[in-house]
Amino acid sequence: MSRREIHAVAQLGPIHLSDSKEAVVKRLVGMLREAYGRGAKWVTFPELALTTFFPRYLYDTPEEYDVFFEEGLPSPAMRPLFEAAGELGVGFYLGYAEKLEQDGRTRRFNTSVLVGPKGEVLGKYRKIHLPGTAEPIGDPEFEHLEKRYFEVGDLGFPTFETPSGRFGMCICNDRRWPETFRVMALQGAELFMLGYNTPTRNIHHPEAAHLREFHHRLSLQAAAYQNAAWVMAAAKCGSEDGFAMIGGSMIVAPTGEVMCRAATEEDEVITFDCDLDLGAYLRRSVFDFARHRRIEHYGLITSQTGVEVPE
Repeated sequence: MSRREIHAVAQLGPIHLSDSKEAVVKRLVGMLREAYGRGAKWVTFPELALTTFFPRYLYDTPEEYDVFFEEGLPSPAMRPLFEAAGELGVGFYLGYAEKLEQDGRTRRFNTSVLVGPKGEVLGKYRKIHLPGTAEPIGDPEFEHLEKRYFEVGDLGFPTFETPSGRFGMCICNDRRWPETFRVMALQGAELFMLGYNTPTRNIHHPEAAHLREFHHRLSLQAAAYQNAAWVMAAAKCGSEDGFAMIGGSMIVAPTGEVMCRAATEEDEVITFDCDLDLGAYLRRSVFDFARHRRIEHYGLITSQTGVEVPE
């Protein structure tokens, strides 16, 4: 038996500081409609999909950076996308900067929302593996300040029941950490959705540019295969006001094979007719967790954070 349905990944080209959220959402709605026209039931959009990747800039006060954040679901800027999804009967994943008031204080997260085909909110995820620094490193050309603007996510790695099956969400740097996907797979996730904004430059080490996308593909293919699940990965990419980010949006099968990949660094919709039961044979054999995992030997994963190698 197979459960086939078409899934779409909607890659975004550059969003500049001068671009309005209204203009960006119009692009998102256009891609949602394009995906619907190809028969897609779900669309994965990128991380921080409503604005430029603002953590590259140094801001000192909330008055300067709150313009990038959204309050409530749907926020006023998001509403046309929610309405289009409900009209077309297409669900989606969307990354955004979330601001909320909780217990008498303001909190800010790098967040994604899963919206169902009736335009209803099915769940939310807040990014856990925040890269970069809280204080600027002094590079005149580039900063990566996610730790300055966001708290570490506080929702764990939940999974969500949808009309199509159980889905999980993560965001950008989360994809580099195998624990991300294993925790969701242990909850029965059959499909992972993620968006990313990945600079072509590694600010911590002089690294060849081609390695940025190679490590991206490696992480996604390993996650798909080792957890017998589909991966939908959507980039925001290209040169935003001169700051370059990788493309490489793709759909990866539970076998670890890349089934389709974006060809540009512009707005681009890719689709694939996915059999959500394709990974079942892996879950019954090589990755039958109940038969083969040996958790009595995995204690260091949760009891120890880092490692100090003796010199």
